[in-house]
Amino acid sequence: MSHKTLPNMVNVQDREAILDVPLLIRHRLDELGLEQKDLATAAQVTESYISQLLTRKKAPPAPGRTDIYDKLGEFLRLPSGELAKLAENQRQLEWKKKVAEPPRPLYQACRELVLRKCDPGRQTEIRRIFEQEPFGELERLITQKLLDVAQEAAREELRGEGRLHQMAAAGRRSYEQMRVAMLEFLDTDVFNVSLESCIACLEPMIESWDIDLRSFAIEIVLNERLALGGYKRFEFVERVTAPPLAVEPGLERFLKDPKLSGDVTEEEIEFLRGLSLRGRRPAPLYYYRELQNLRDPLHFPSA
Repeated sequence: MSHKTLPNMVNVQDREAILDVPLLIRHRLDELGLEQKDLATAAQVTESYISQLLTRKKAPPAPGRTDIYDKLGEFLRLPSGELAKLAENQRQLEWKKKVAEPPRPLYQACRELVLRKCDPGRQTEIRRIFEQEPFGELERLITQKLLDVAQEAAREELRGEGRLHQMAAAGRRSYEQMRVAMLEFLDTDVFNVSLESCIACLEPMIESWDIDLRSFAIEIVLNERLALGGYKRFEFVERVTAPPLAVEPGLERFLKDPKLSGDVTEEEIEFLRGLSLRGRRPAPLYYYRELQNLRDPLHFPSA
């Protein structure tokens, strides 16, 4: 049996049981009589990227972080979401194989990039911690947060071609090469970040960062020429929350009576619950009247 005829005998529901993403794409290209270069053009990526994807030199990207599956699926005339679902299943199987493996340290060049972006007054201390505990909790925390912020900015850039063309020109790349770099960057995490992703995206997008080692508050400054929202702050601080307010018996009966509270909103309930009664126990009718007072526009003249 020729591999070209296999997909014709396999319905859509059964494909994911016997195929992976590269195999399904190759079958559809054969069925439609198309070339890899046609697929690359439709997805606005390089032919090299498609080739690496189909030869399994590159893992399928995470569906939630890329727009490529919509473009590939539409061009290959596949049901909406089929490729993304297949990719997610494939990635989960790969993750189960790797989950028992110990985390690998970052490339030395990636670590140097992260340290170079650190506030000068903090660099020596952070470098000492990184070297004492290679790829420890602090290094993973900081690197992942830098990736999160840069990826959020990259996602916005991917939606508009204008800035992507500018970034491509600044890096002396083609638009398709820059788009591939963005897609791969969006798919990475702290355990899999590559030197290429660091140079292409993390380096130009992150201007600087700093961390308070007492509260673990992280401040990140983005390159305003390449990303919107130039400043981000993240805090890891325990906060004491107030105990939930007890529901007054009269309010509880008011809420259970549809004649009194049939159209009350959540916002109005919060207002009634917050009334200060100083130990008094009002009847349900009291809350009904308070609700009417709240709704009466005469009580709230406009400015």
